Amino acid sequence: MHSGRLVQLGILRFSGADGAEFLQGQVSNDTRRLAAGGPLLAAYSSPQGRVLAVMHLVPHSSGILAILPRELVAPSIERLRKFVLRAKVQIDDVSETIAVVGVHGSDAIARAGLPVPAPTPGYLEADGIGIARMAQEADRFWLLGATASLEARAVTGSPEDRDAIERDWRLADIRAGLPQVYGPTSEVFVAQMLNLDLTDGISFSKGCYTGQEIIARTQHLGRIKRRLTRLQLPGGAWRVGDAVRLADGRGGRLTEVARVAEDSEALAVVNVERSAFEEAAKGELAGAELPLPYAVPAPA
Repeated sequence: MHSGRLVQLGILRFSGADGAEFLQGQVSNDTRRLAAGGPLLAAYSSPQGRVLAVMHLVPHSSGILAILPRELVAPSIERLRKFVLRAKVQIDDVSETIAVVGVHGSDAIARAGLPVPAPTPGYLEADGIGIARMAQEADRFWLLGATASLEARAVTGSPEDRDAIERDWRLADIRAGLPQVYGPTSEVFVAQMLNLDLTDGISFSKGCYTGQEIIARTQHLGRIKRRLTRLQLPGGAWRVGDAVRLADGRGGRLTEVARVAEDSEALAVVNVERSAFEEAAKGELAGAELPLPYAVPAPA
């Protein structure tokens, strides 16, 4: 796996006394957990409960950093600033001043002369560089810092390997069943369709937040008719947002894709069941369903 700078990702920074409290009213997870010093997965949704962006929140010393696809940084900051009102929070796009490096394996962190965060809380800072573990059981890490500082540690990778670095990170996310949305899939899915309830991305005990009513109702009723699924796809011409159909006629839409040799692996939000009266779904035929590293419950 290639490690290096993930240029497809950008960063929003929430600074000020009310940063965590402001986010508490905007995202699906409980931002009070950031005080324990670990990263947090969360969805930022519309009032209708549709996921606008999936964010990885990191308790950096300069403020809470939200890692998300670079293409969603500008629309997210525009929406979020509308809700600041009197809150003591400043929201900035720091994608050009703080770079994101993805590292596969704790050995590579140690070789860079950086400490490896324990599974809990999963975050450390050293010499101005944030080191965040992807998840408690994962051996993948983000490094967050000034480009020059990261280059000095020889962790940014070669510009010639940029495509391979992005592909390998996306593939690792796919195999971990970690959800993401991009421009073509923003504001399309409710959080549970992206398995955010299965990947510790939703708190059902926190207070109100934007989209909470729909997300809570979906969970309470148990009517989750579409779920994130891992797929093998023939060929390499697939793109996020493409329609796809399974051999049994169920259909869905791709949310993440990575090339593997001559074929591809992907995550897609797919209908859980197909009615006997339902017409076969549109879209290109997927090769096969692949296992996820966590259990997906059967529909109620």
